[in-house]
Amino acid sequence: QVQLVESGGGLVQAGGSLRLSCAASGSIFSRNIMAWYRQAPGKQRELVAGSSDDGNTGYGDSVKGRFTLSRDNAKSTVYLQMNSLKPEDTGIYYCYYYDGRGKQIYWGQGTQVTVSS
Repeated sequence: QVQLVESGGGLVQAGGSLRLSCAASGSIFSRNIMAWYRQAPGKQRELVAGSSDDGNTGYGDSVKGRFTLSRDNAKSTVYLQMNSLKPEDTGIYYCYYYDGRGKQIYWGQGTQVTVSS
């Protein structure tokens, strides 16, 4: 089992910044993928950014150039730096962990991000 603890959500004005953190603990395997997804009211959950353990990182089209994902493998933690936030970035942000050994997916409890116009 893997547990994910998220932090860093909140309320910010448009143009502002927030930093999310997600720490994984438990049965951590070296081969994994960690990512952030988000879900706005009435919309499907979408990928924001993801990173494999070997450093390959990808971003959703709507956040490219504004968000930066980084990870600390020693701490099993990923960070999402969100700059130039827009009202459409509002939603619940979920941490995602894929275990490359057991082929299992884990989700965090979600953290609310609200961007006011």
